[in-house]
Amino acid sequence: MSEAFARDPLFLHLFGDSELDEKAKNSMVAFVSFMFDKSFLPNEEAWGIFESDNLLGTYLIEKPSVSKLQNIKGTLFTVLYLIRLIPKISEKALSLLNTYMRITRPASPSLTHHYLIMIGVKPEVQGKGVGKSLLLHLLNKINMSDTSQGVALDTENIENVNLYQRFGFILKRETQINHVPVYCMFYQKK
Repeated sequence: MSEAFARDPLFLHLFGDSELDEKAKNSMVAFVSFMFDKSFLPNEEAWGIFESDNLLGTYLIEKPSVSKLQNIKGTLFTVLYLIRLIPKISEKALSLLNTYMRITRPASPSLTHHYLIMIGVKPEVQGKGVGKSLLLHLLNKINMSDTSQGVALDTENIENVNLYQRFGFILKRETQINHVPVYCMFYQKK
C-alpha cells in the first residue's frame, strides 16, 4: 500500500521521493508496514477492499475509548513495533511524526470518536470507486456505533478537503508542519 502514499505531501516531506530514491522507498515501506502491524492492536482496526488476493485500498482507524488494560497493552506493543521501526527511518522523520501527532490530535473534538489514521487506494484503481466504498463503509460503521460520535482525520492534500466535505466532514482547523499544510476535519455522527 505504500505506493498509494508516494505523492502524499507529508510522506514526501518525511521520507523523500520514494519513486526516485530507494532509501526513501524503504523508509516509507517500513513506516506503512509499522502502521499496518499496529492496526492489529485492540484499539485499532484495518479494513480493506480486495480483488482476488490483491489489496486495492484500505483504511486504518483508531477506535474510541478502550479500557485502561487495553491502553497499556496497546502502548507496550506500539513501543515494541516502534523499536523495530526506528532503525529504518531517520531521526528527523521520527521527530516530525511526533510533532504531527502533537499538533493534529488536539484539533479533534472532545466527543468520543474514531480517528482515521490513514486511507489509501492503489494508484492504478484510483477514481474507480474504491476510496468512496472505503469511506462509505467507515461512515456506516460510525453511524451504527453506540459509542462513537464521529470520526476525525487529518489530510495534507487540499484536494482531499473537498472530497471529505462531500461526505459530510467539516474542516475544523488548518495548520502547517514544516511548511506542509495540514487540514484537520471531523465528521459528526447523524
